[in-house]
Amino acid sequence: MTFHPSPRMPDALYVRDAFARIADRYVLTNHVLSCGADLWWRKVVAARLRQWQPARVLDVASGTGDLALEIQRQCPQCEVSASDFCAEMLAHAARRGVAHTVVADALHLPFADGRFDAVTVAFGLRNMTDYPAALREMHRVLRPGGHLVILDFSLPHGLLRRPYRFYLHHVLPRLAGWLTGQRDAYEYLGGSIEAFPSGAAMTGLLESCGFTETLATPLTGGVVSIYQGSRPHSTVPEDAPPSCRSILHGESDPDCSSVKSVPSVVNPNAVLPIQPLPSA
Repeated sequence: MTFHPSPRMPDALYVRDAFARIADRYVLTNHVLSCGADLWWRKVVAARLRQWQPARVLDVASGTGDLALEIQRQCPQCEVSASDFCAEMLAHAARRGVAHTVVADALHLPFADGRFDAVTVAFGLRNMTDYPAALREMHRVLRPGGHLVILDFSLPHGLLRRPYRFYLHHVLPRLAGWLTGQRDAYEYLGGSIEAFPSGAAMTGLLESCGFTETLATPLTGGVVSIYQGSRPHSTVPEDAPPSCRSILHGESDPDCSSVKSVPSVVNPNAVLPIQPLPSA
């Protein structure tokens, strides 16, 4: 399925200002709005990473560091770096115990090519102004064979869809406004979730940005989904043009027909089974 950019993709300055205003109450508000389910969602993501035993992980759009902290707990041997373009949010992450924090735009990550074994982004890609550009940056900083894991909202199907959309557009903004005093910061949330690619649209977007072995896993009836992909191993012949190195970054070159992508080997038992969440 082809991804088509939405005219409602968010404005970066608005998003950064909104998060700066709600930073002090962000963690509590998330727990209340999700009835605590967000804690379990992050545990599932961290458990996936634990099976791969990464040495270096980058958590993009880390915010107050909830996912980075969970990864640190489940992967104590791993060096976890947290990046976010909102300094106010990231300051909370540092105070809560995230070891490495970097204020950075996800579209221009200040890291070397192939630096990380895994990249994660939880509830952050949806707020970026250019999904493909952000994904290509994540692809760039992943080593060949490394993994990307995305956690974000999606829309459930079936009987849950209508009541969930009512909650999303009418109840959630009022409740969040009462908790934070910044209702307008949550007014855009429902629209951003409606416009965000999910399911096959998201896996198709990942593949168009150079990822292989893509997978979509809905949780809690489809209220959120986990997406994952791998940066493939590539073989570049010694006599290939220098420009063919760009294929490692999800680009293409007409002179690079001899360059082949080799999918990374993944243990089919590496992903923990998803168990239903009784409370959500």
